[in-house]
Amino acid sequence: MPKKLAAGNWKMNGLREALAEVKALNDACPTHDCDVLICPPATLMRSMAKVCDDMQIDVGGQDCHENTSGAHTGDISAPMLADTGATYVILGHSERRATYGETDRQIRAKTTAAWNANLTAIVCIGETLEERDAANTLDIVGAQLATSVPDNATAATLVVAYEPVWAIGTGKTPTLSEIEEVHTFIRNRLTDRFGAEGAEMRILYGGSMNPKNAADIAAVPNVDGGLVGGASLKASDFIHIVQALNA
Repeated sequence: MPKKLAAGNWKMNGLREALAEVKALNDACPTHDCDVLICPPATLMRSMAKVCDDMQIDVGGQDCHENTSGAHTGDISAPMLADTGATYVILGHSERRATYGETDRQIRAKTTAAWNANLTAIVCIGETLEERDAANTLDIVGAQLATSVPDNATAATLVVAYEPVWAIGTGKTPTLSEIEEVHTFIRNRLTDRFGAEGAEMRILYGGSMNPKNAADIAAVPNVDGGLVGGASLKASDFIHIVQALNA
């Protein structure tokens, strides 16, 4: 079984004082069986990497450009992320897809760029409420997975995050059986495409995972961790998710 991953996506939240939350998380759980990752805003990445240097906590970026350098004002390349001490990067998050119109092919290019910089890519896929209501969830997820993920993915370079768009930040979550259906579908697609590597790739659930529902979601087959938003900002909340994934 792949080692579970508790990944916190801070989004556009956090000033330098927020580094105290990472220290508090480590103090509360200095050792753990699951992997723990925090993806802070870019302004905190280097500082957080220094704080986490002696901790079992990894640091990741929230996005990267597909090019390594160039005239791309405001963008950050994968080598730049790696230079801060990052080891992961989130790609294709639904907010990036919706707000910036990122396509599956762009995410595929960014994933390759991340791998070239020795970063593990967390590729996000998931359906909107309209798509779920139209019973198109598996079609949407399958198409995004096929096009967003390059052909040479391995368990060491790729993590897939299923995030039902309608559940992010709303407090709503799919039923456990609905989560299992989609995660099993993703697992089957990964093993069909990548064989033994696909069987070991981690599939995270992302969509209003919180201290109250984390244990139940973590127990669902083929859920290998969580991509957590708001509940990762405070150590007092995130620690319960880490502990649920340790069980």
